[in-house]
Amino acid sequence: MAITSANQLELLQTAEAVAREKMIDPGLVVEAMEESLARAAKSRYGAEMDIRVSIDRKTGKATFTRVRTVVDEEELENYQAEFTVDQAKQYMENPEIGDTFVEEVPPVEMGRIAAQSAKQVILQKVREAERDRQFEEFKDRAGTIVNALVKREEYGNVVVDLGTTPEAVLRRTEKIGRESYRPNDRIRCFIKDVRREVRGPQIFLSRTAPEFMAKLFEMEVPEIYDGVIEIKAVARDPGSRAKIAVISYDSSIDPVGACVGMRGSRVQAVVNELQGEKIDIIPWNEDMPTFLVNALQPAEVSKVVLDEDAERIEVVVPEEQLSLAIGRRGQNVRLASQLTGLDIDIMTEEQESQRRQAEFEERTKLFMDTLDLDEFFAQLLVSEGFTNLEEVAYVEVEELLVIDGVDEATAGELQARARDHIEAQNKAALDKARELGVEDSLVEFEGLTPQMVQALAEDGVKTLEDFATCADWELAGGWTTVDGERVKDDGVLEPFDVSLEEAQDMVMTARVMLGWVDPEELVAEQTDEEGEPEEAEA
Repeated sequence: MAITSANQLELLQTAEAVAREKMIDPGLVVEAMEESLARAAKSRYGAEMDIRVSIDRKTGKATFTRVRTVVDEEELENYQAEFTVDQAKQYMENPEIGDTFVEEVPPVEMGRIAAQSAKQVILQKVREAERDRQFEEFKDRAGTIVNALVKREEYGNVVVDLGTTPEAVLRRTEKIGRESYRPNDRIRCFIKDVRREVRGPQIFLSRTAPEFMAKLFEMEVPEIYDGVIEIKAVARDPGSRAKIAVISYDSSIDPVGACVGMRGSRVQAVVNELQGEKIDIIPWNEDMPTFLVNALQPAEVSKVVLDEDAERIEVVVPEEQLSLAIGRRGQNVRLASQLTGLDIDIMTEEQESQRRQAEFEERTKLFMDTLDLDEFFAQLLVSEGFTNLEEVAYVEVEELLVIDGVDEATAGELQARARDHIEAQNKAALDKARELGVEDSLVEFEGLTPQMVQALAEDGVKTLEDFATCADWELAGGWTTVDGERVKDDGVLEPFDVSLEEAQDMVMTARVMLGWVDPEELVAEQTDEEGEPEEAEA
């Protein structure tokens, strides 16, 4: 088969027809034709030659050209597609390395095999272009709701038709409860992910994603669509219960009432779509303890204690409210934890009272044993808020004088006993650390107490170099998420209340002292992270 004037326009007509059918750019089809013709020409003239084909977009005329590139004599490898400067002088004036020489060659006669090969190239290119179009069409639709038509079910996974696009998949783990579908059923789904793969774009749907519920509320509540009300957080136990936190930016609009709707019409529409899933609508609050109290509804909360460093929160409830706060199989507290992003410990008022009493007795015994006090006097110290020896030893004398029965002489004696005991503890800790082989460079490091040095030595950190190689979380502790559960990482210096930021500062100081880090580079990095550097204190 030859490309003659009789079928030149036919090329363009074919390209237009294929492009319309597949909804792709006709230029891509023409480029595929050019590549297929070039491949056929190489089989005729030789695979080593650089043969290129250009099809005129108006007339359909195909022009075959041979391209040769000027290269350095030492780099000459392909004699059919490359030549040296001296060889190029026969065809070009003043050739330079990198120049190309293009000459037209006669069109090729395409046999049956070549024609079949050209057809395969065109089909492949068209399929790739169609897949690219489908991916581009749907990649920006991730995070939206679509209406789908069920085609079939395979091993619990539902394959659905979205129209002109490739099939999408609703995995069995993304279905609500035990819901099942029959062919030609219509369902609403959330586009969770769109991936580009060799076999074409893969679209994964979900009905259990928290975002699905948020989008359903956006469709039912105009105030959310308009931005007057914002959904701040969603937590779901798909098919059973959910909590959704909302906030209104218009003081005249109640966010909870707007989401519930007249006689519950708006929230009921969402409940029906989610197979009867019960939904608690909660007002959002920037104050985390207040927000948590709302999130644990309908349970009543007596007291909330927030630990921001550990991202944990303790909740105290009356005895009769404990089961309600926890919920069936822990559902209520689990959803509240997901909603707030905090680990929640729930205890009754009696349990909290017992814990406080245990702490009171422990501190009382500490002061009795270390300061040689009777029980009554030790209890007075604890009642006034003293928790450790350091507070007694180094507090202003006036704070001790407010205790009944304590005069200046008694206060001085208390502080002297506390300091003597601390010094004895420090000496014992240093002696133990030195027995373990700790070097003076670590003992003298600013910020480390003798007890800290002992703890480091017992953990194998005995030199300043060892200390400088530690990670901040190894010193201060932290939290790691494993299989969706937060796991505690114990730090060597965690018992001494060393924060993560303090651990970072100490480790970086050690690295600077050892010359591992340039102080100027460190300042530059901090400037990049924080913007303008803070003025140094005089």
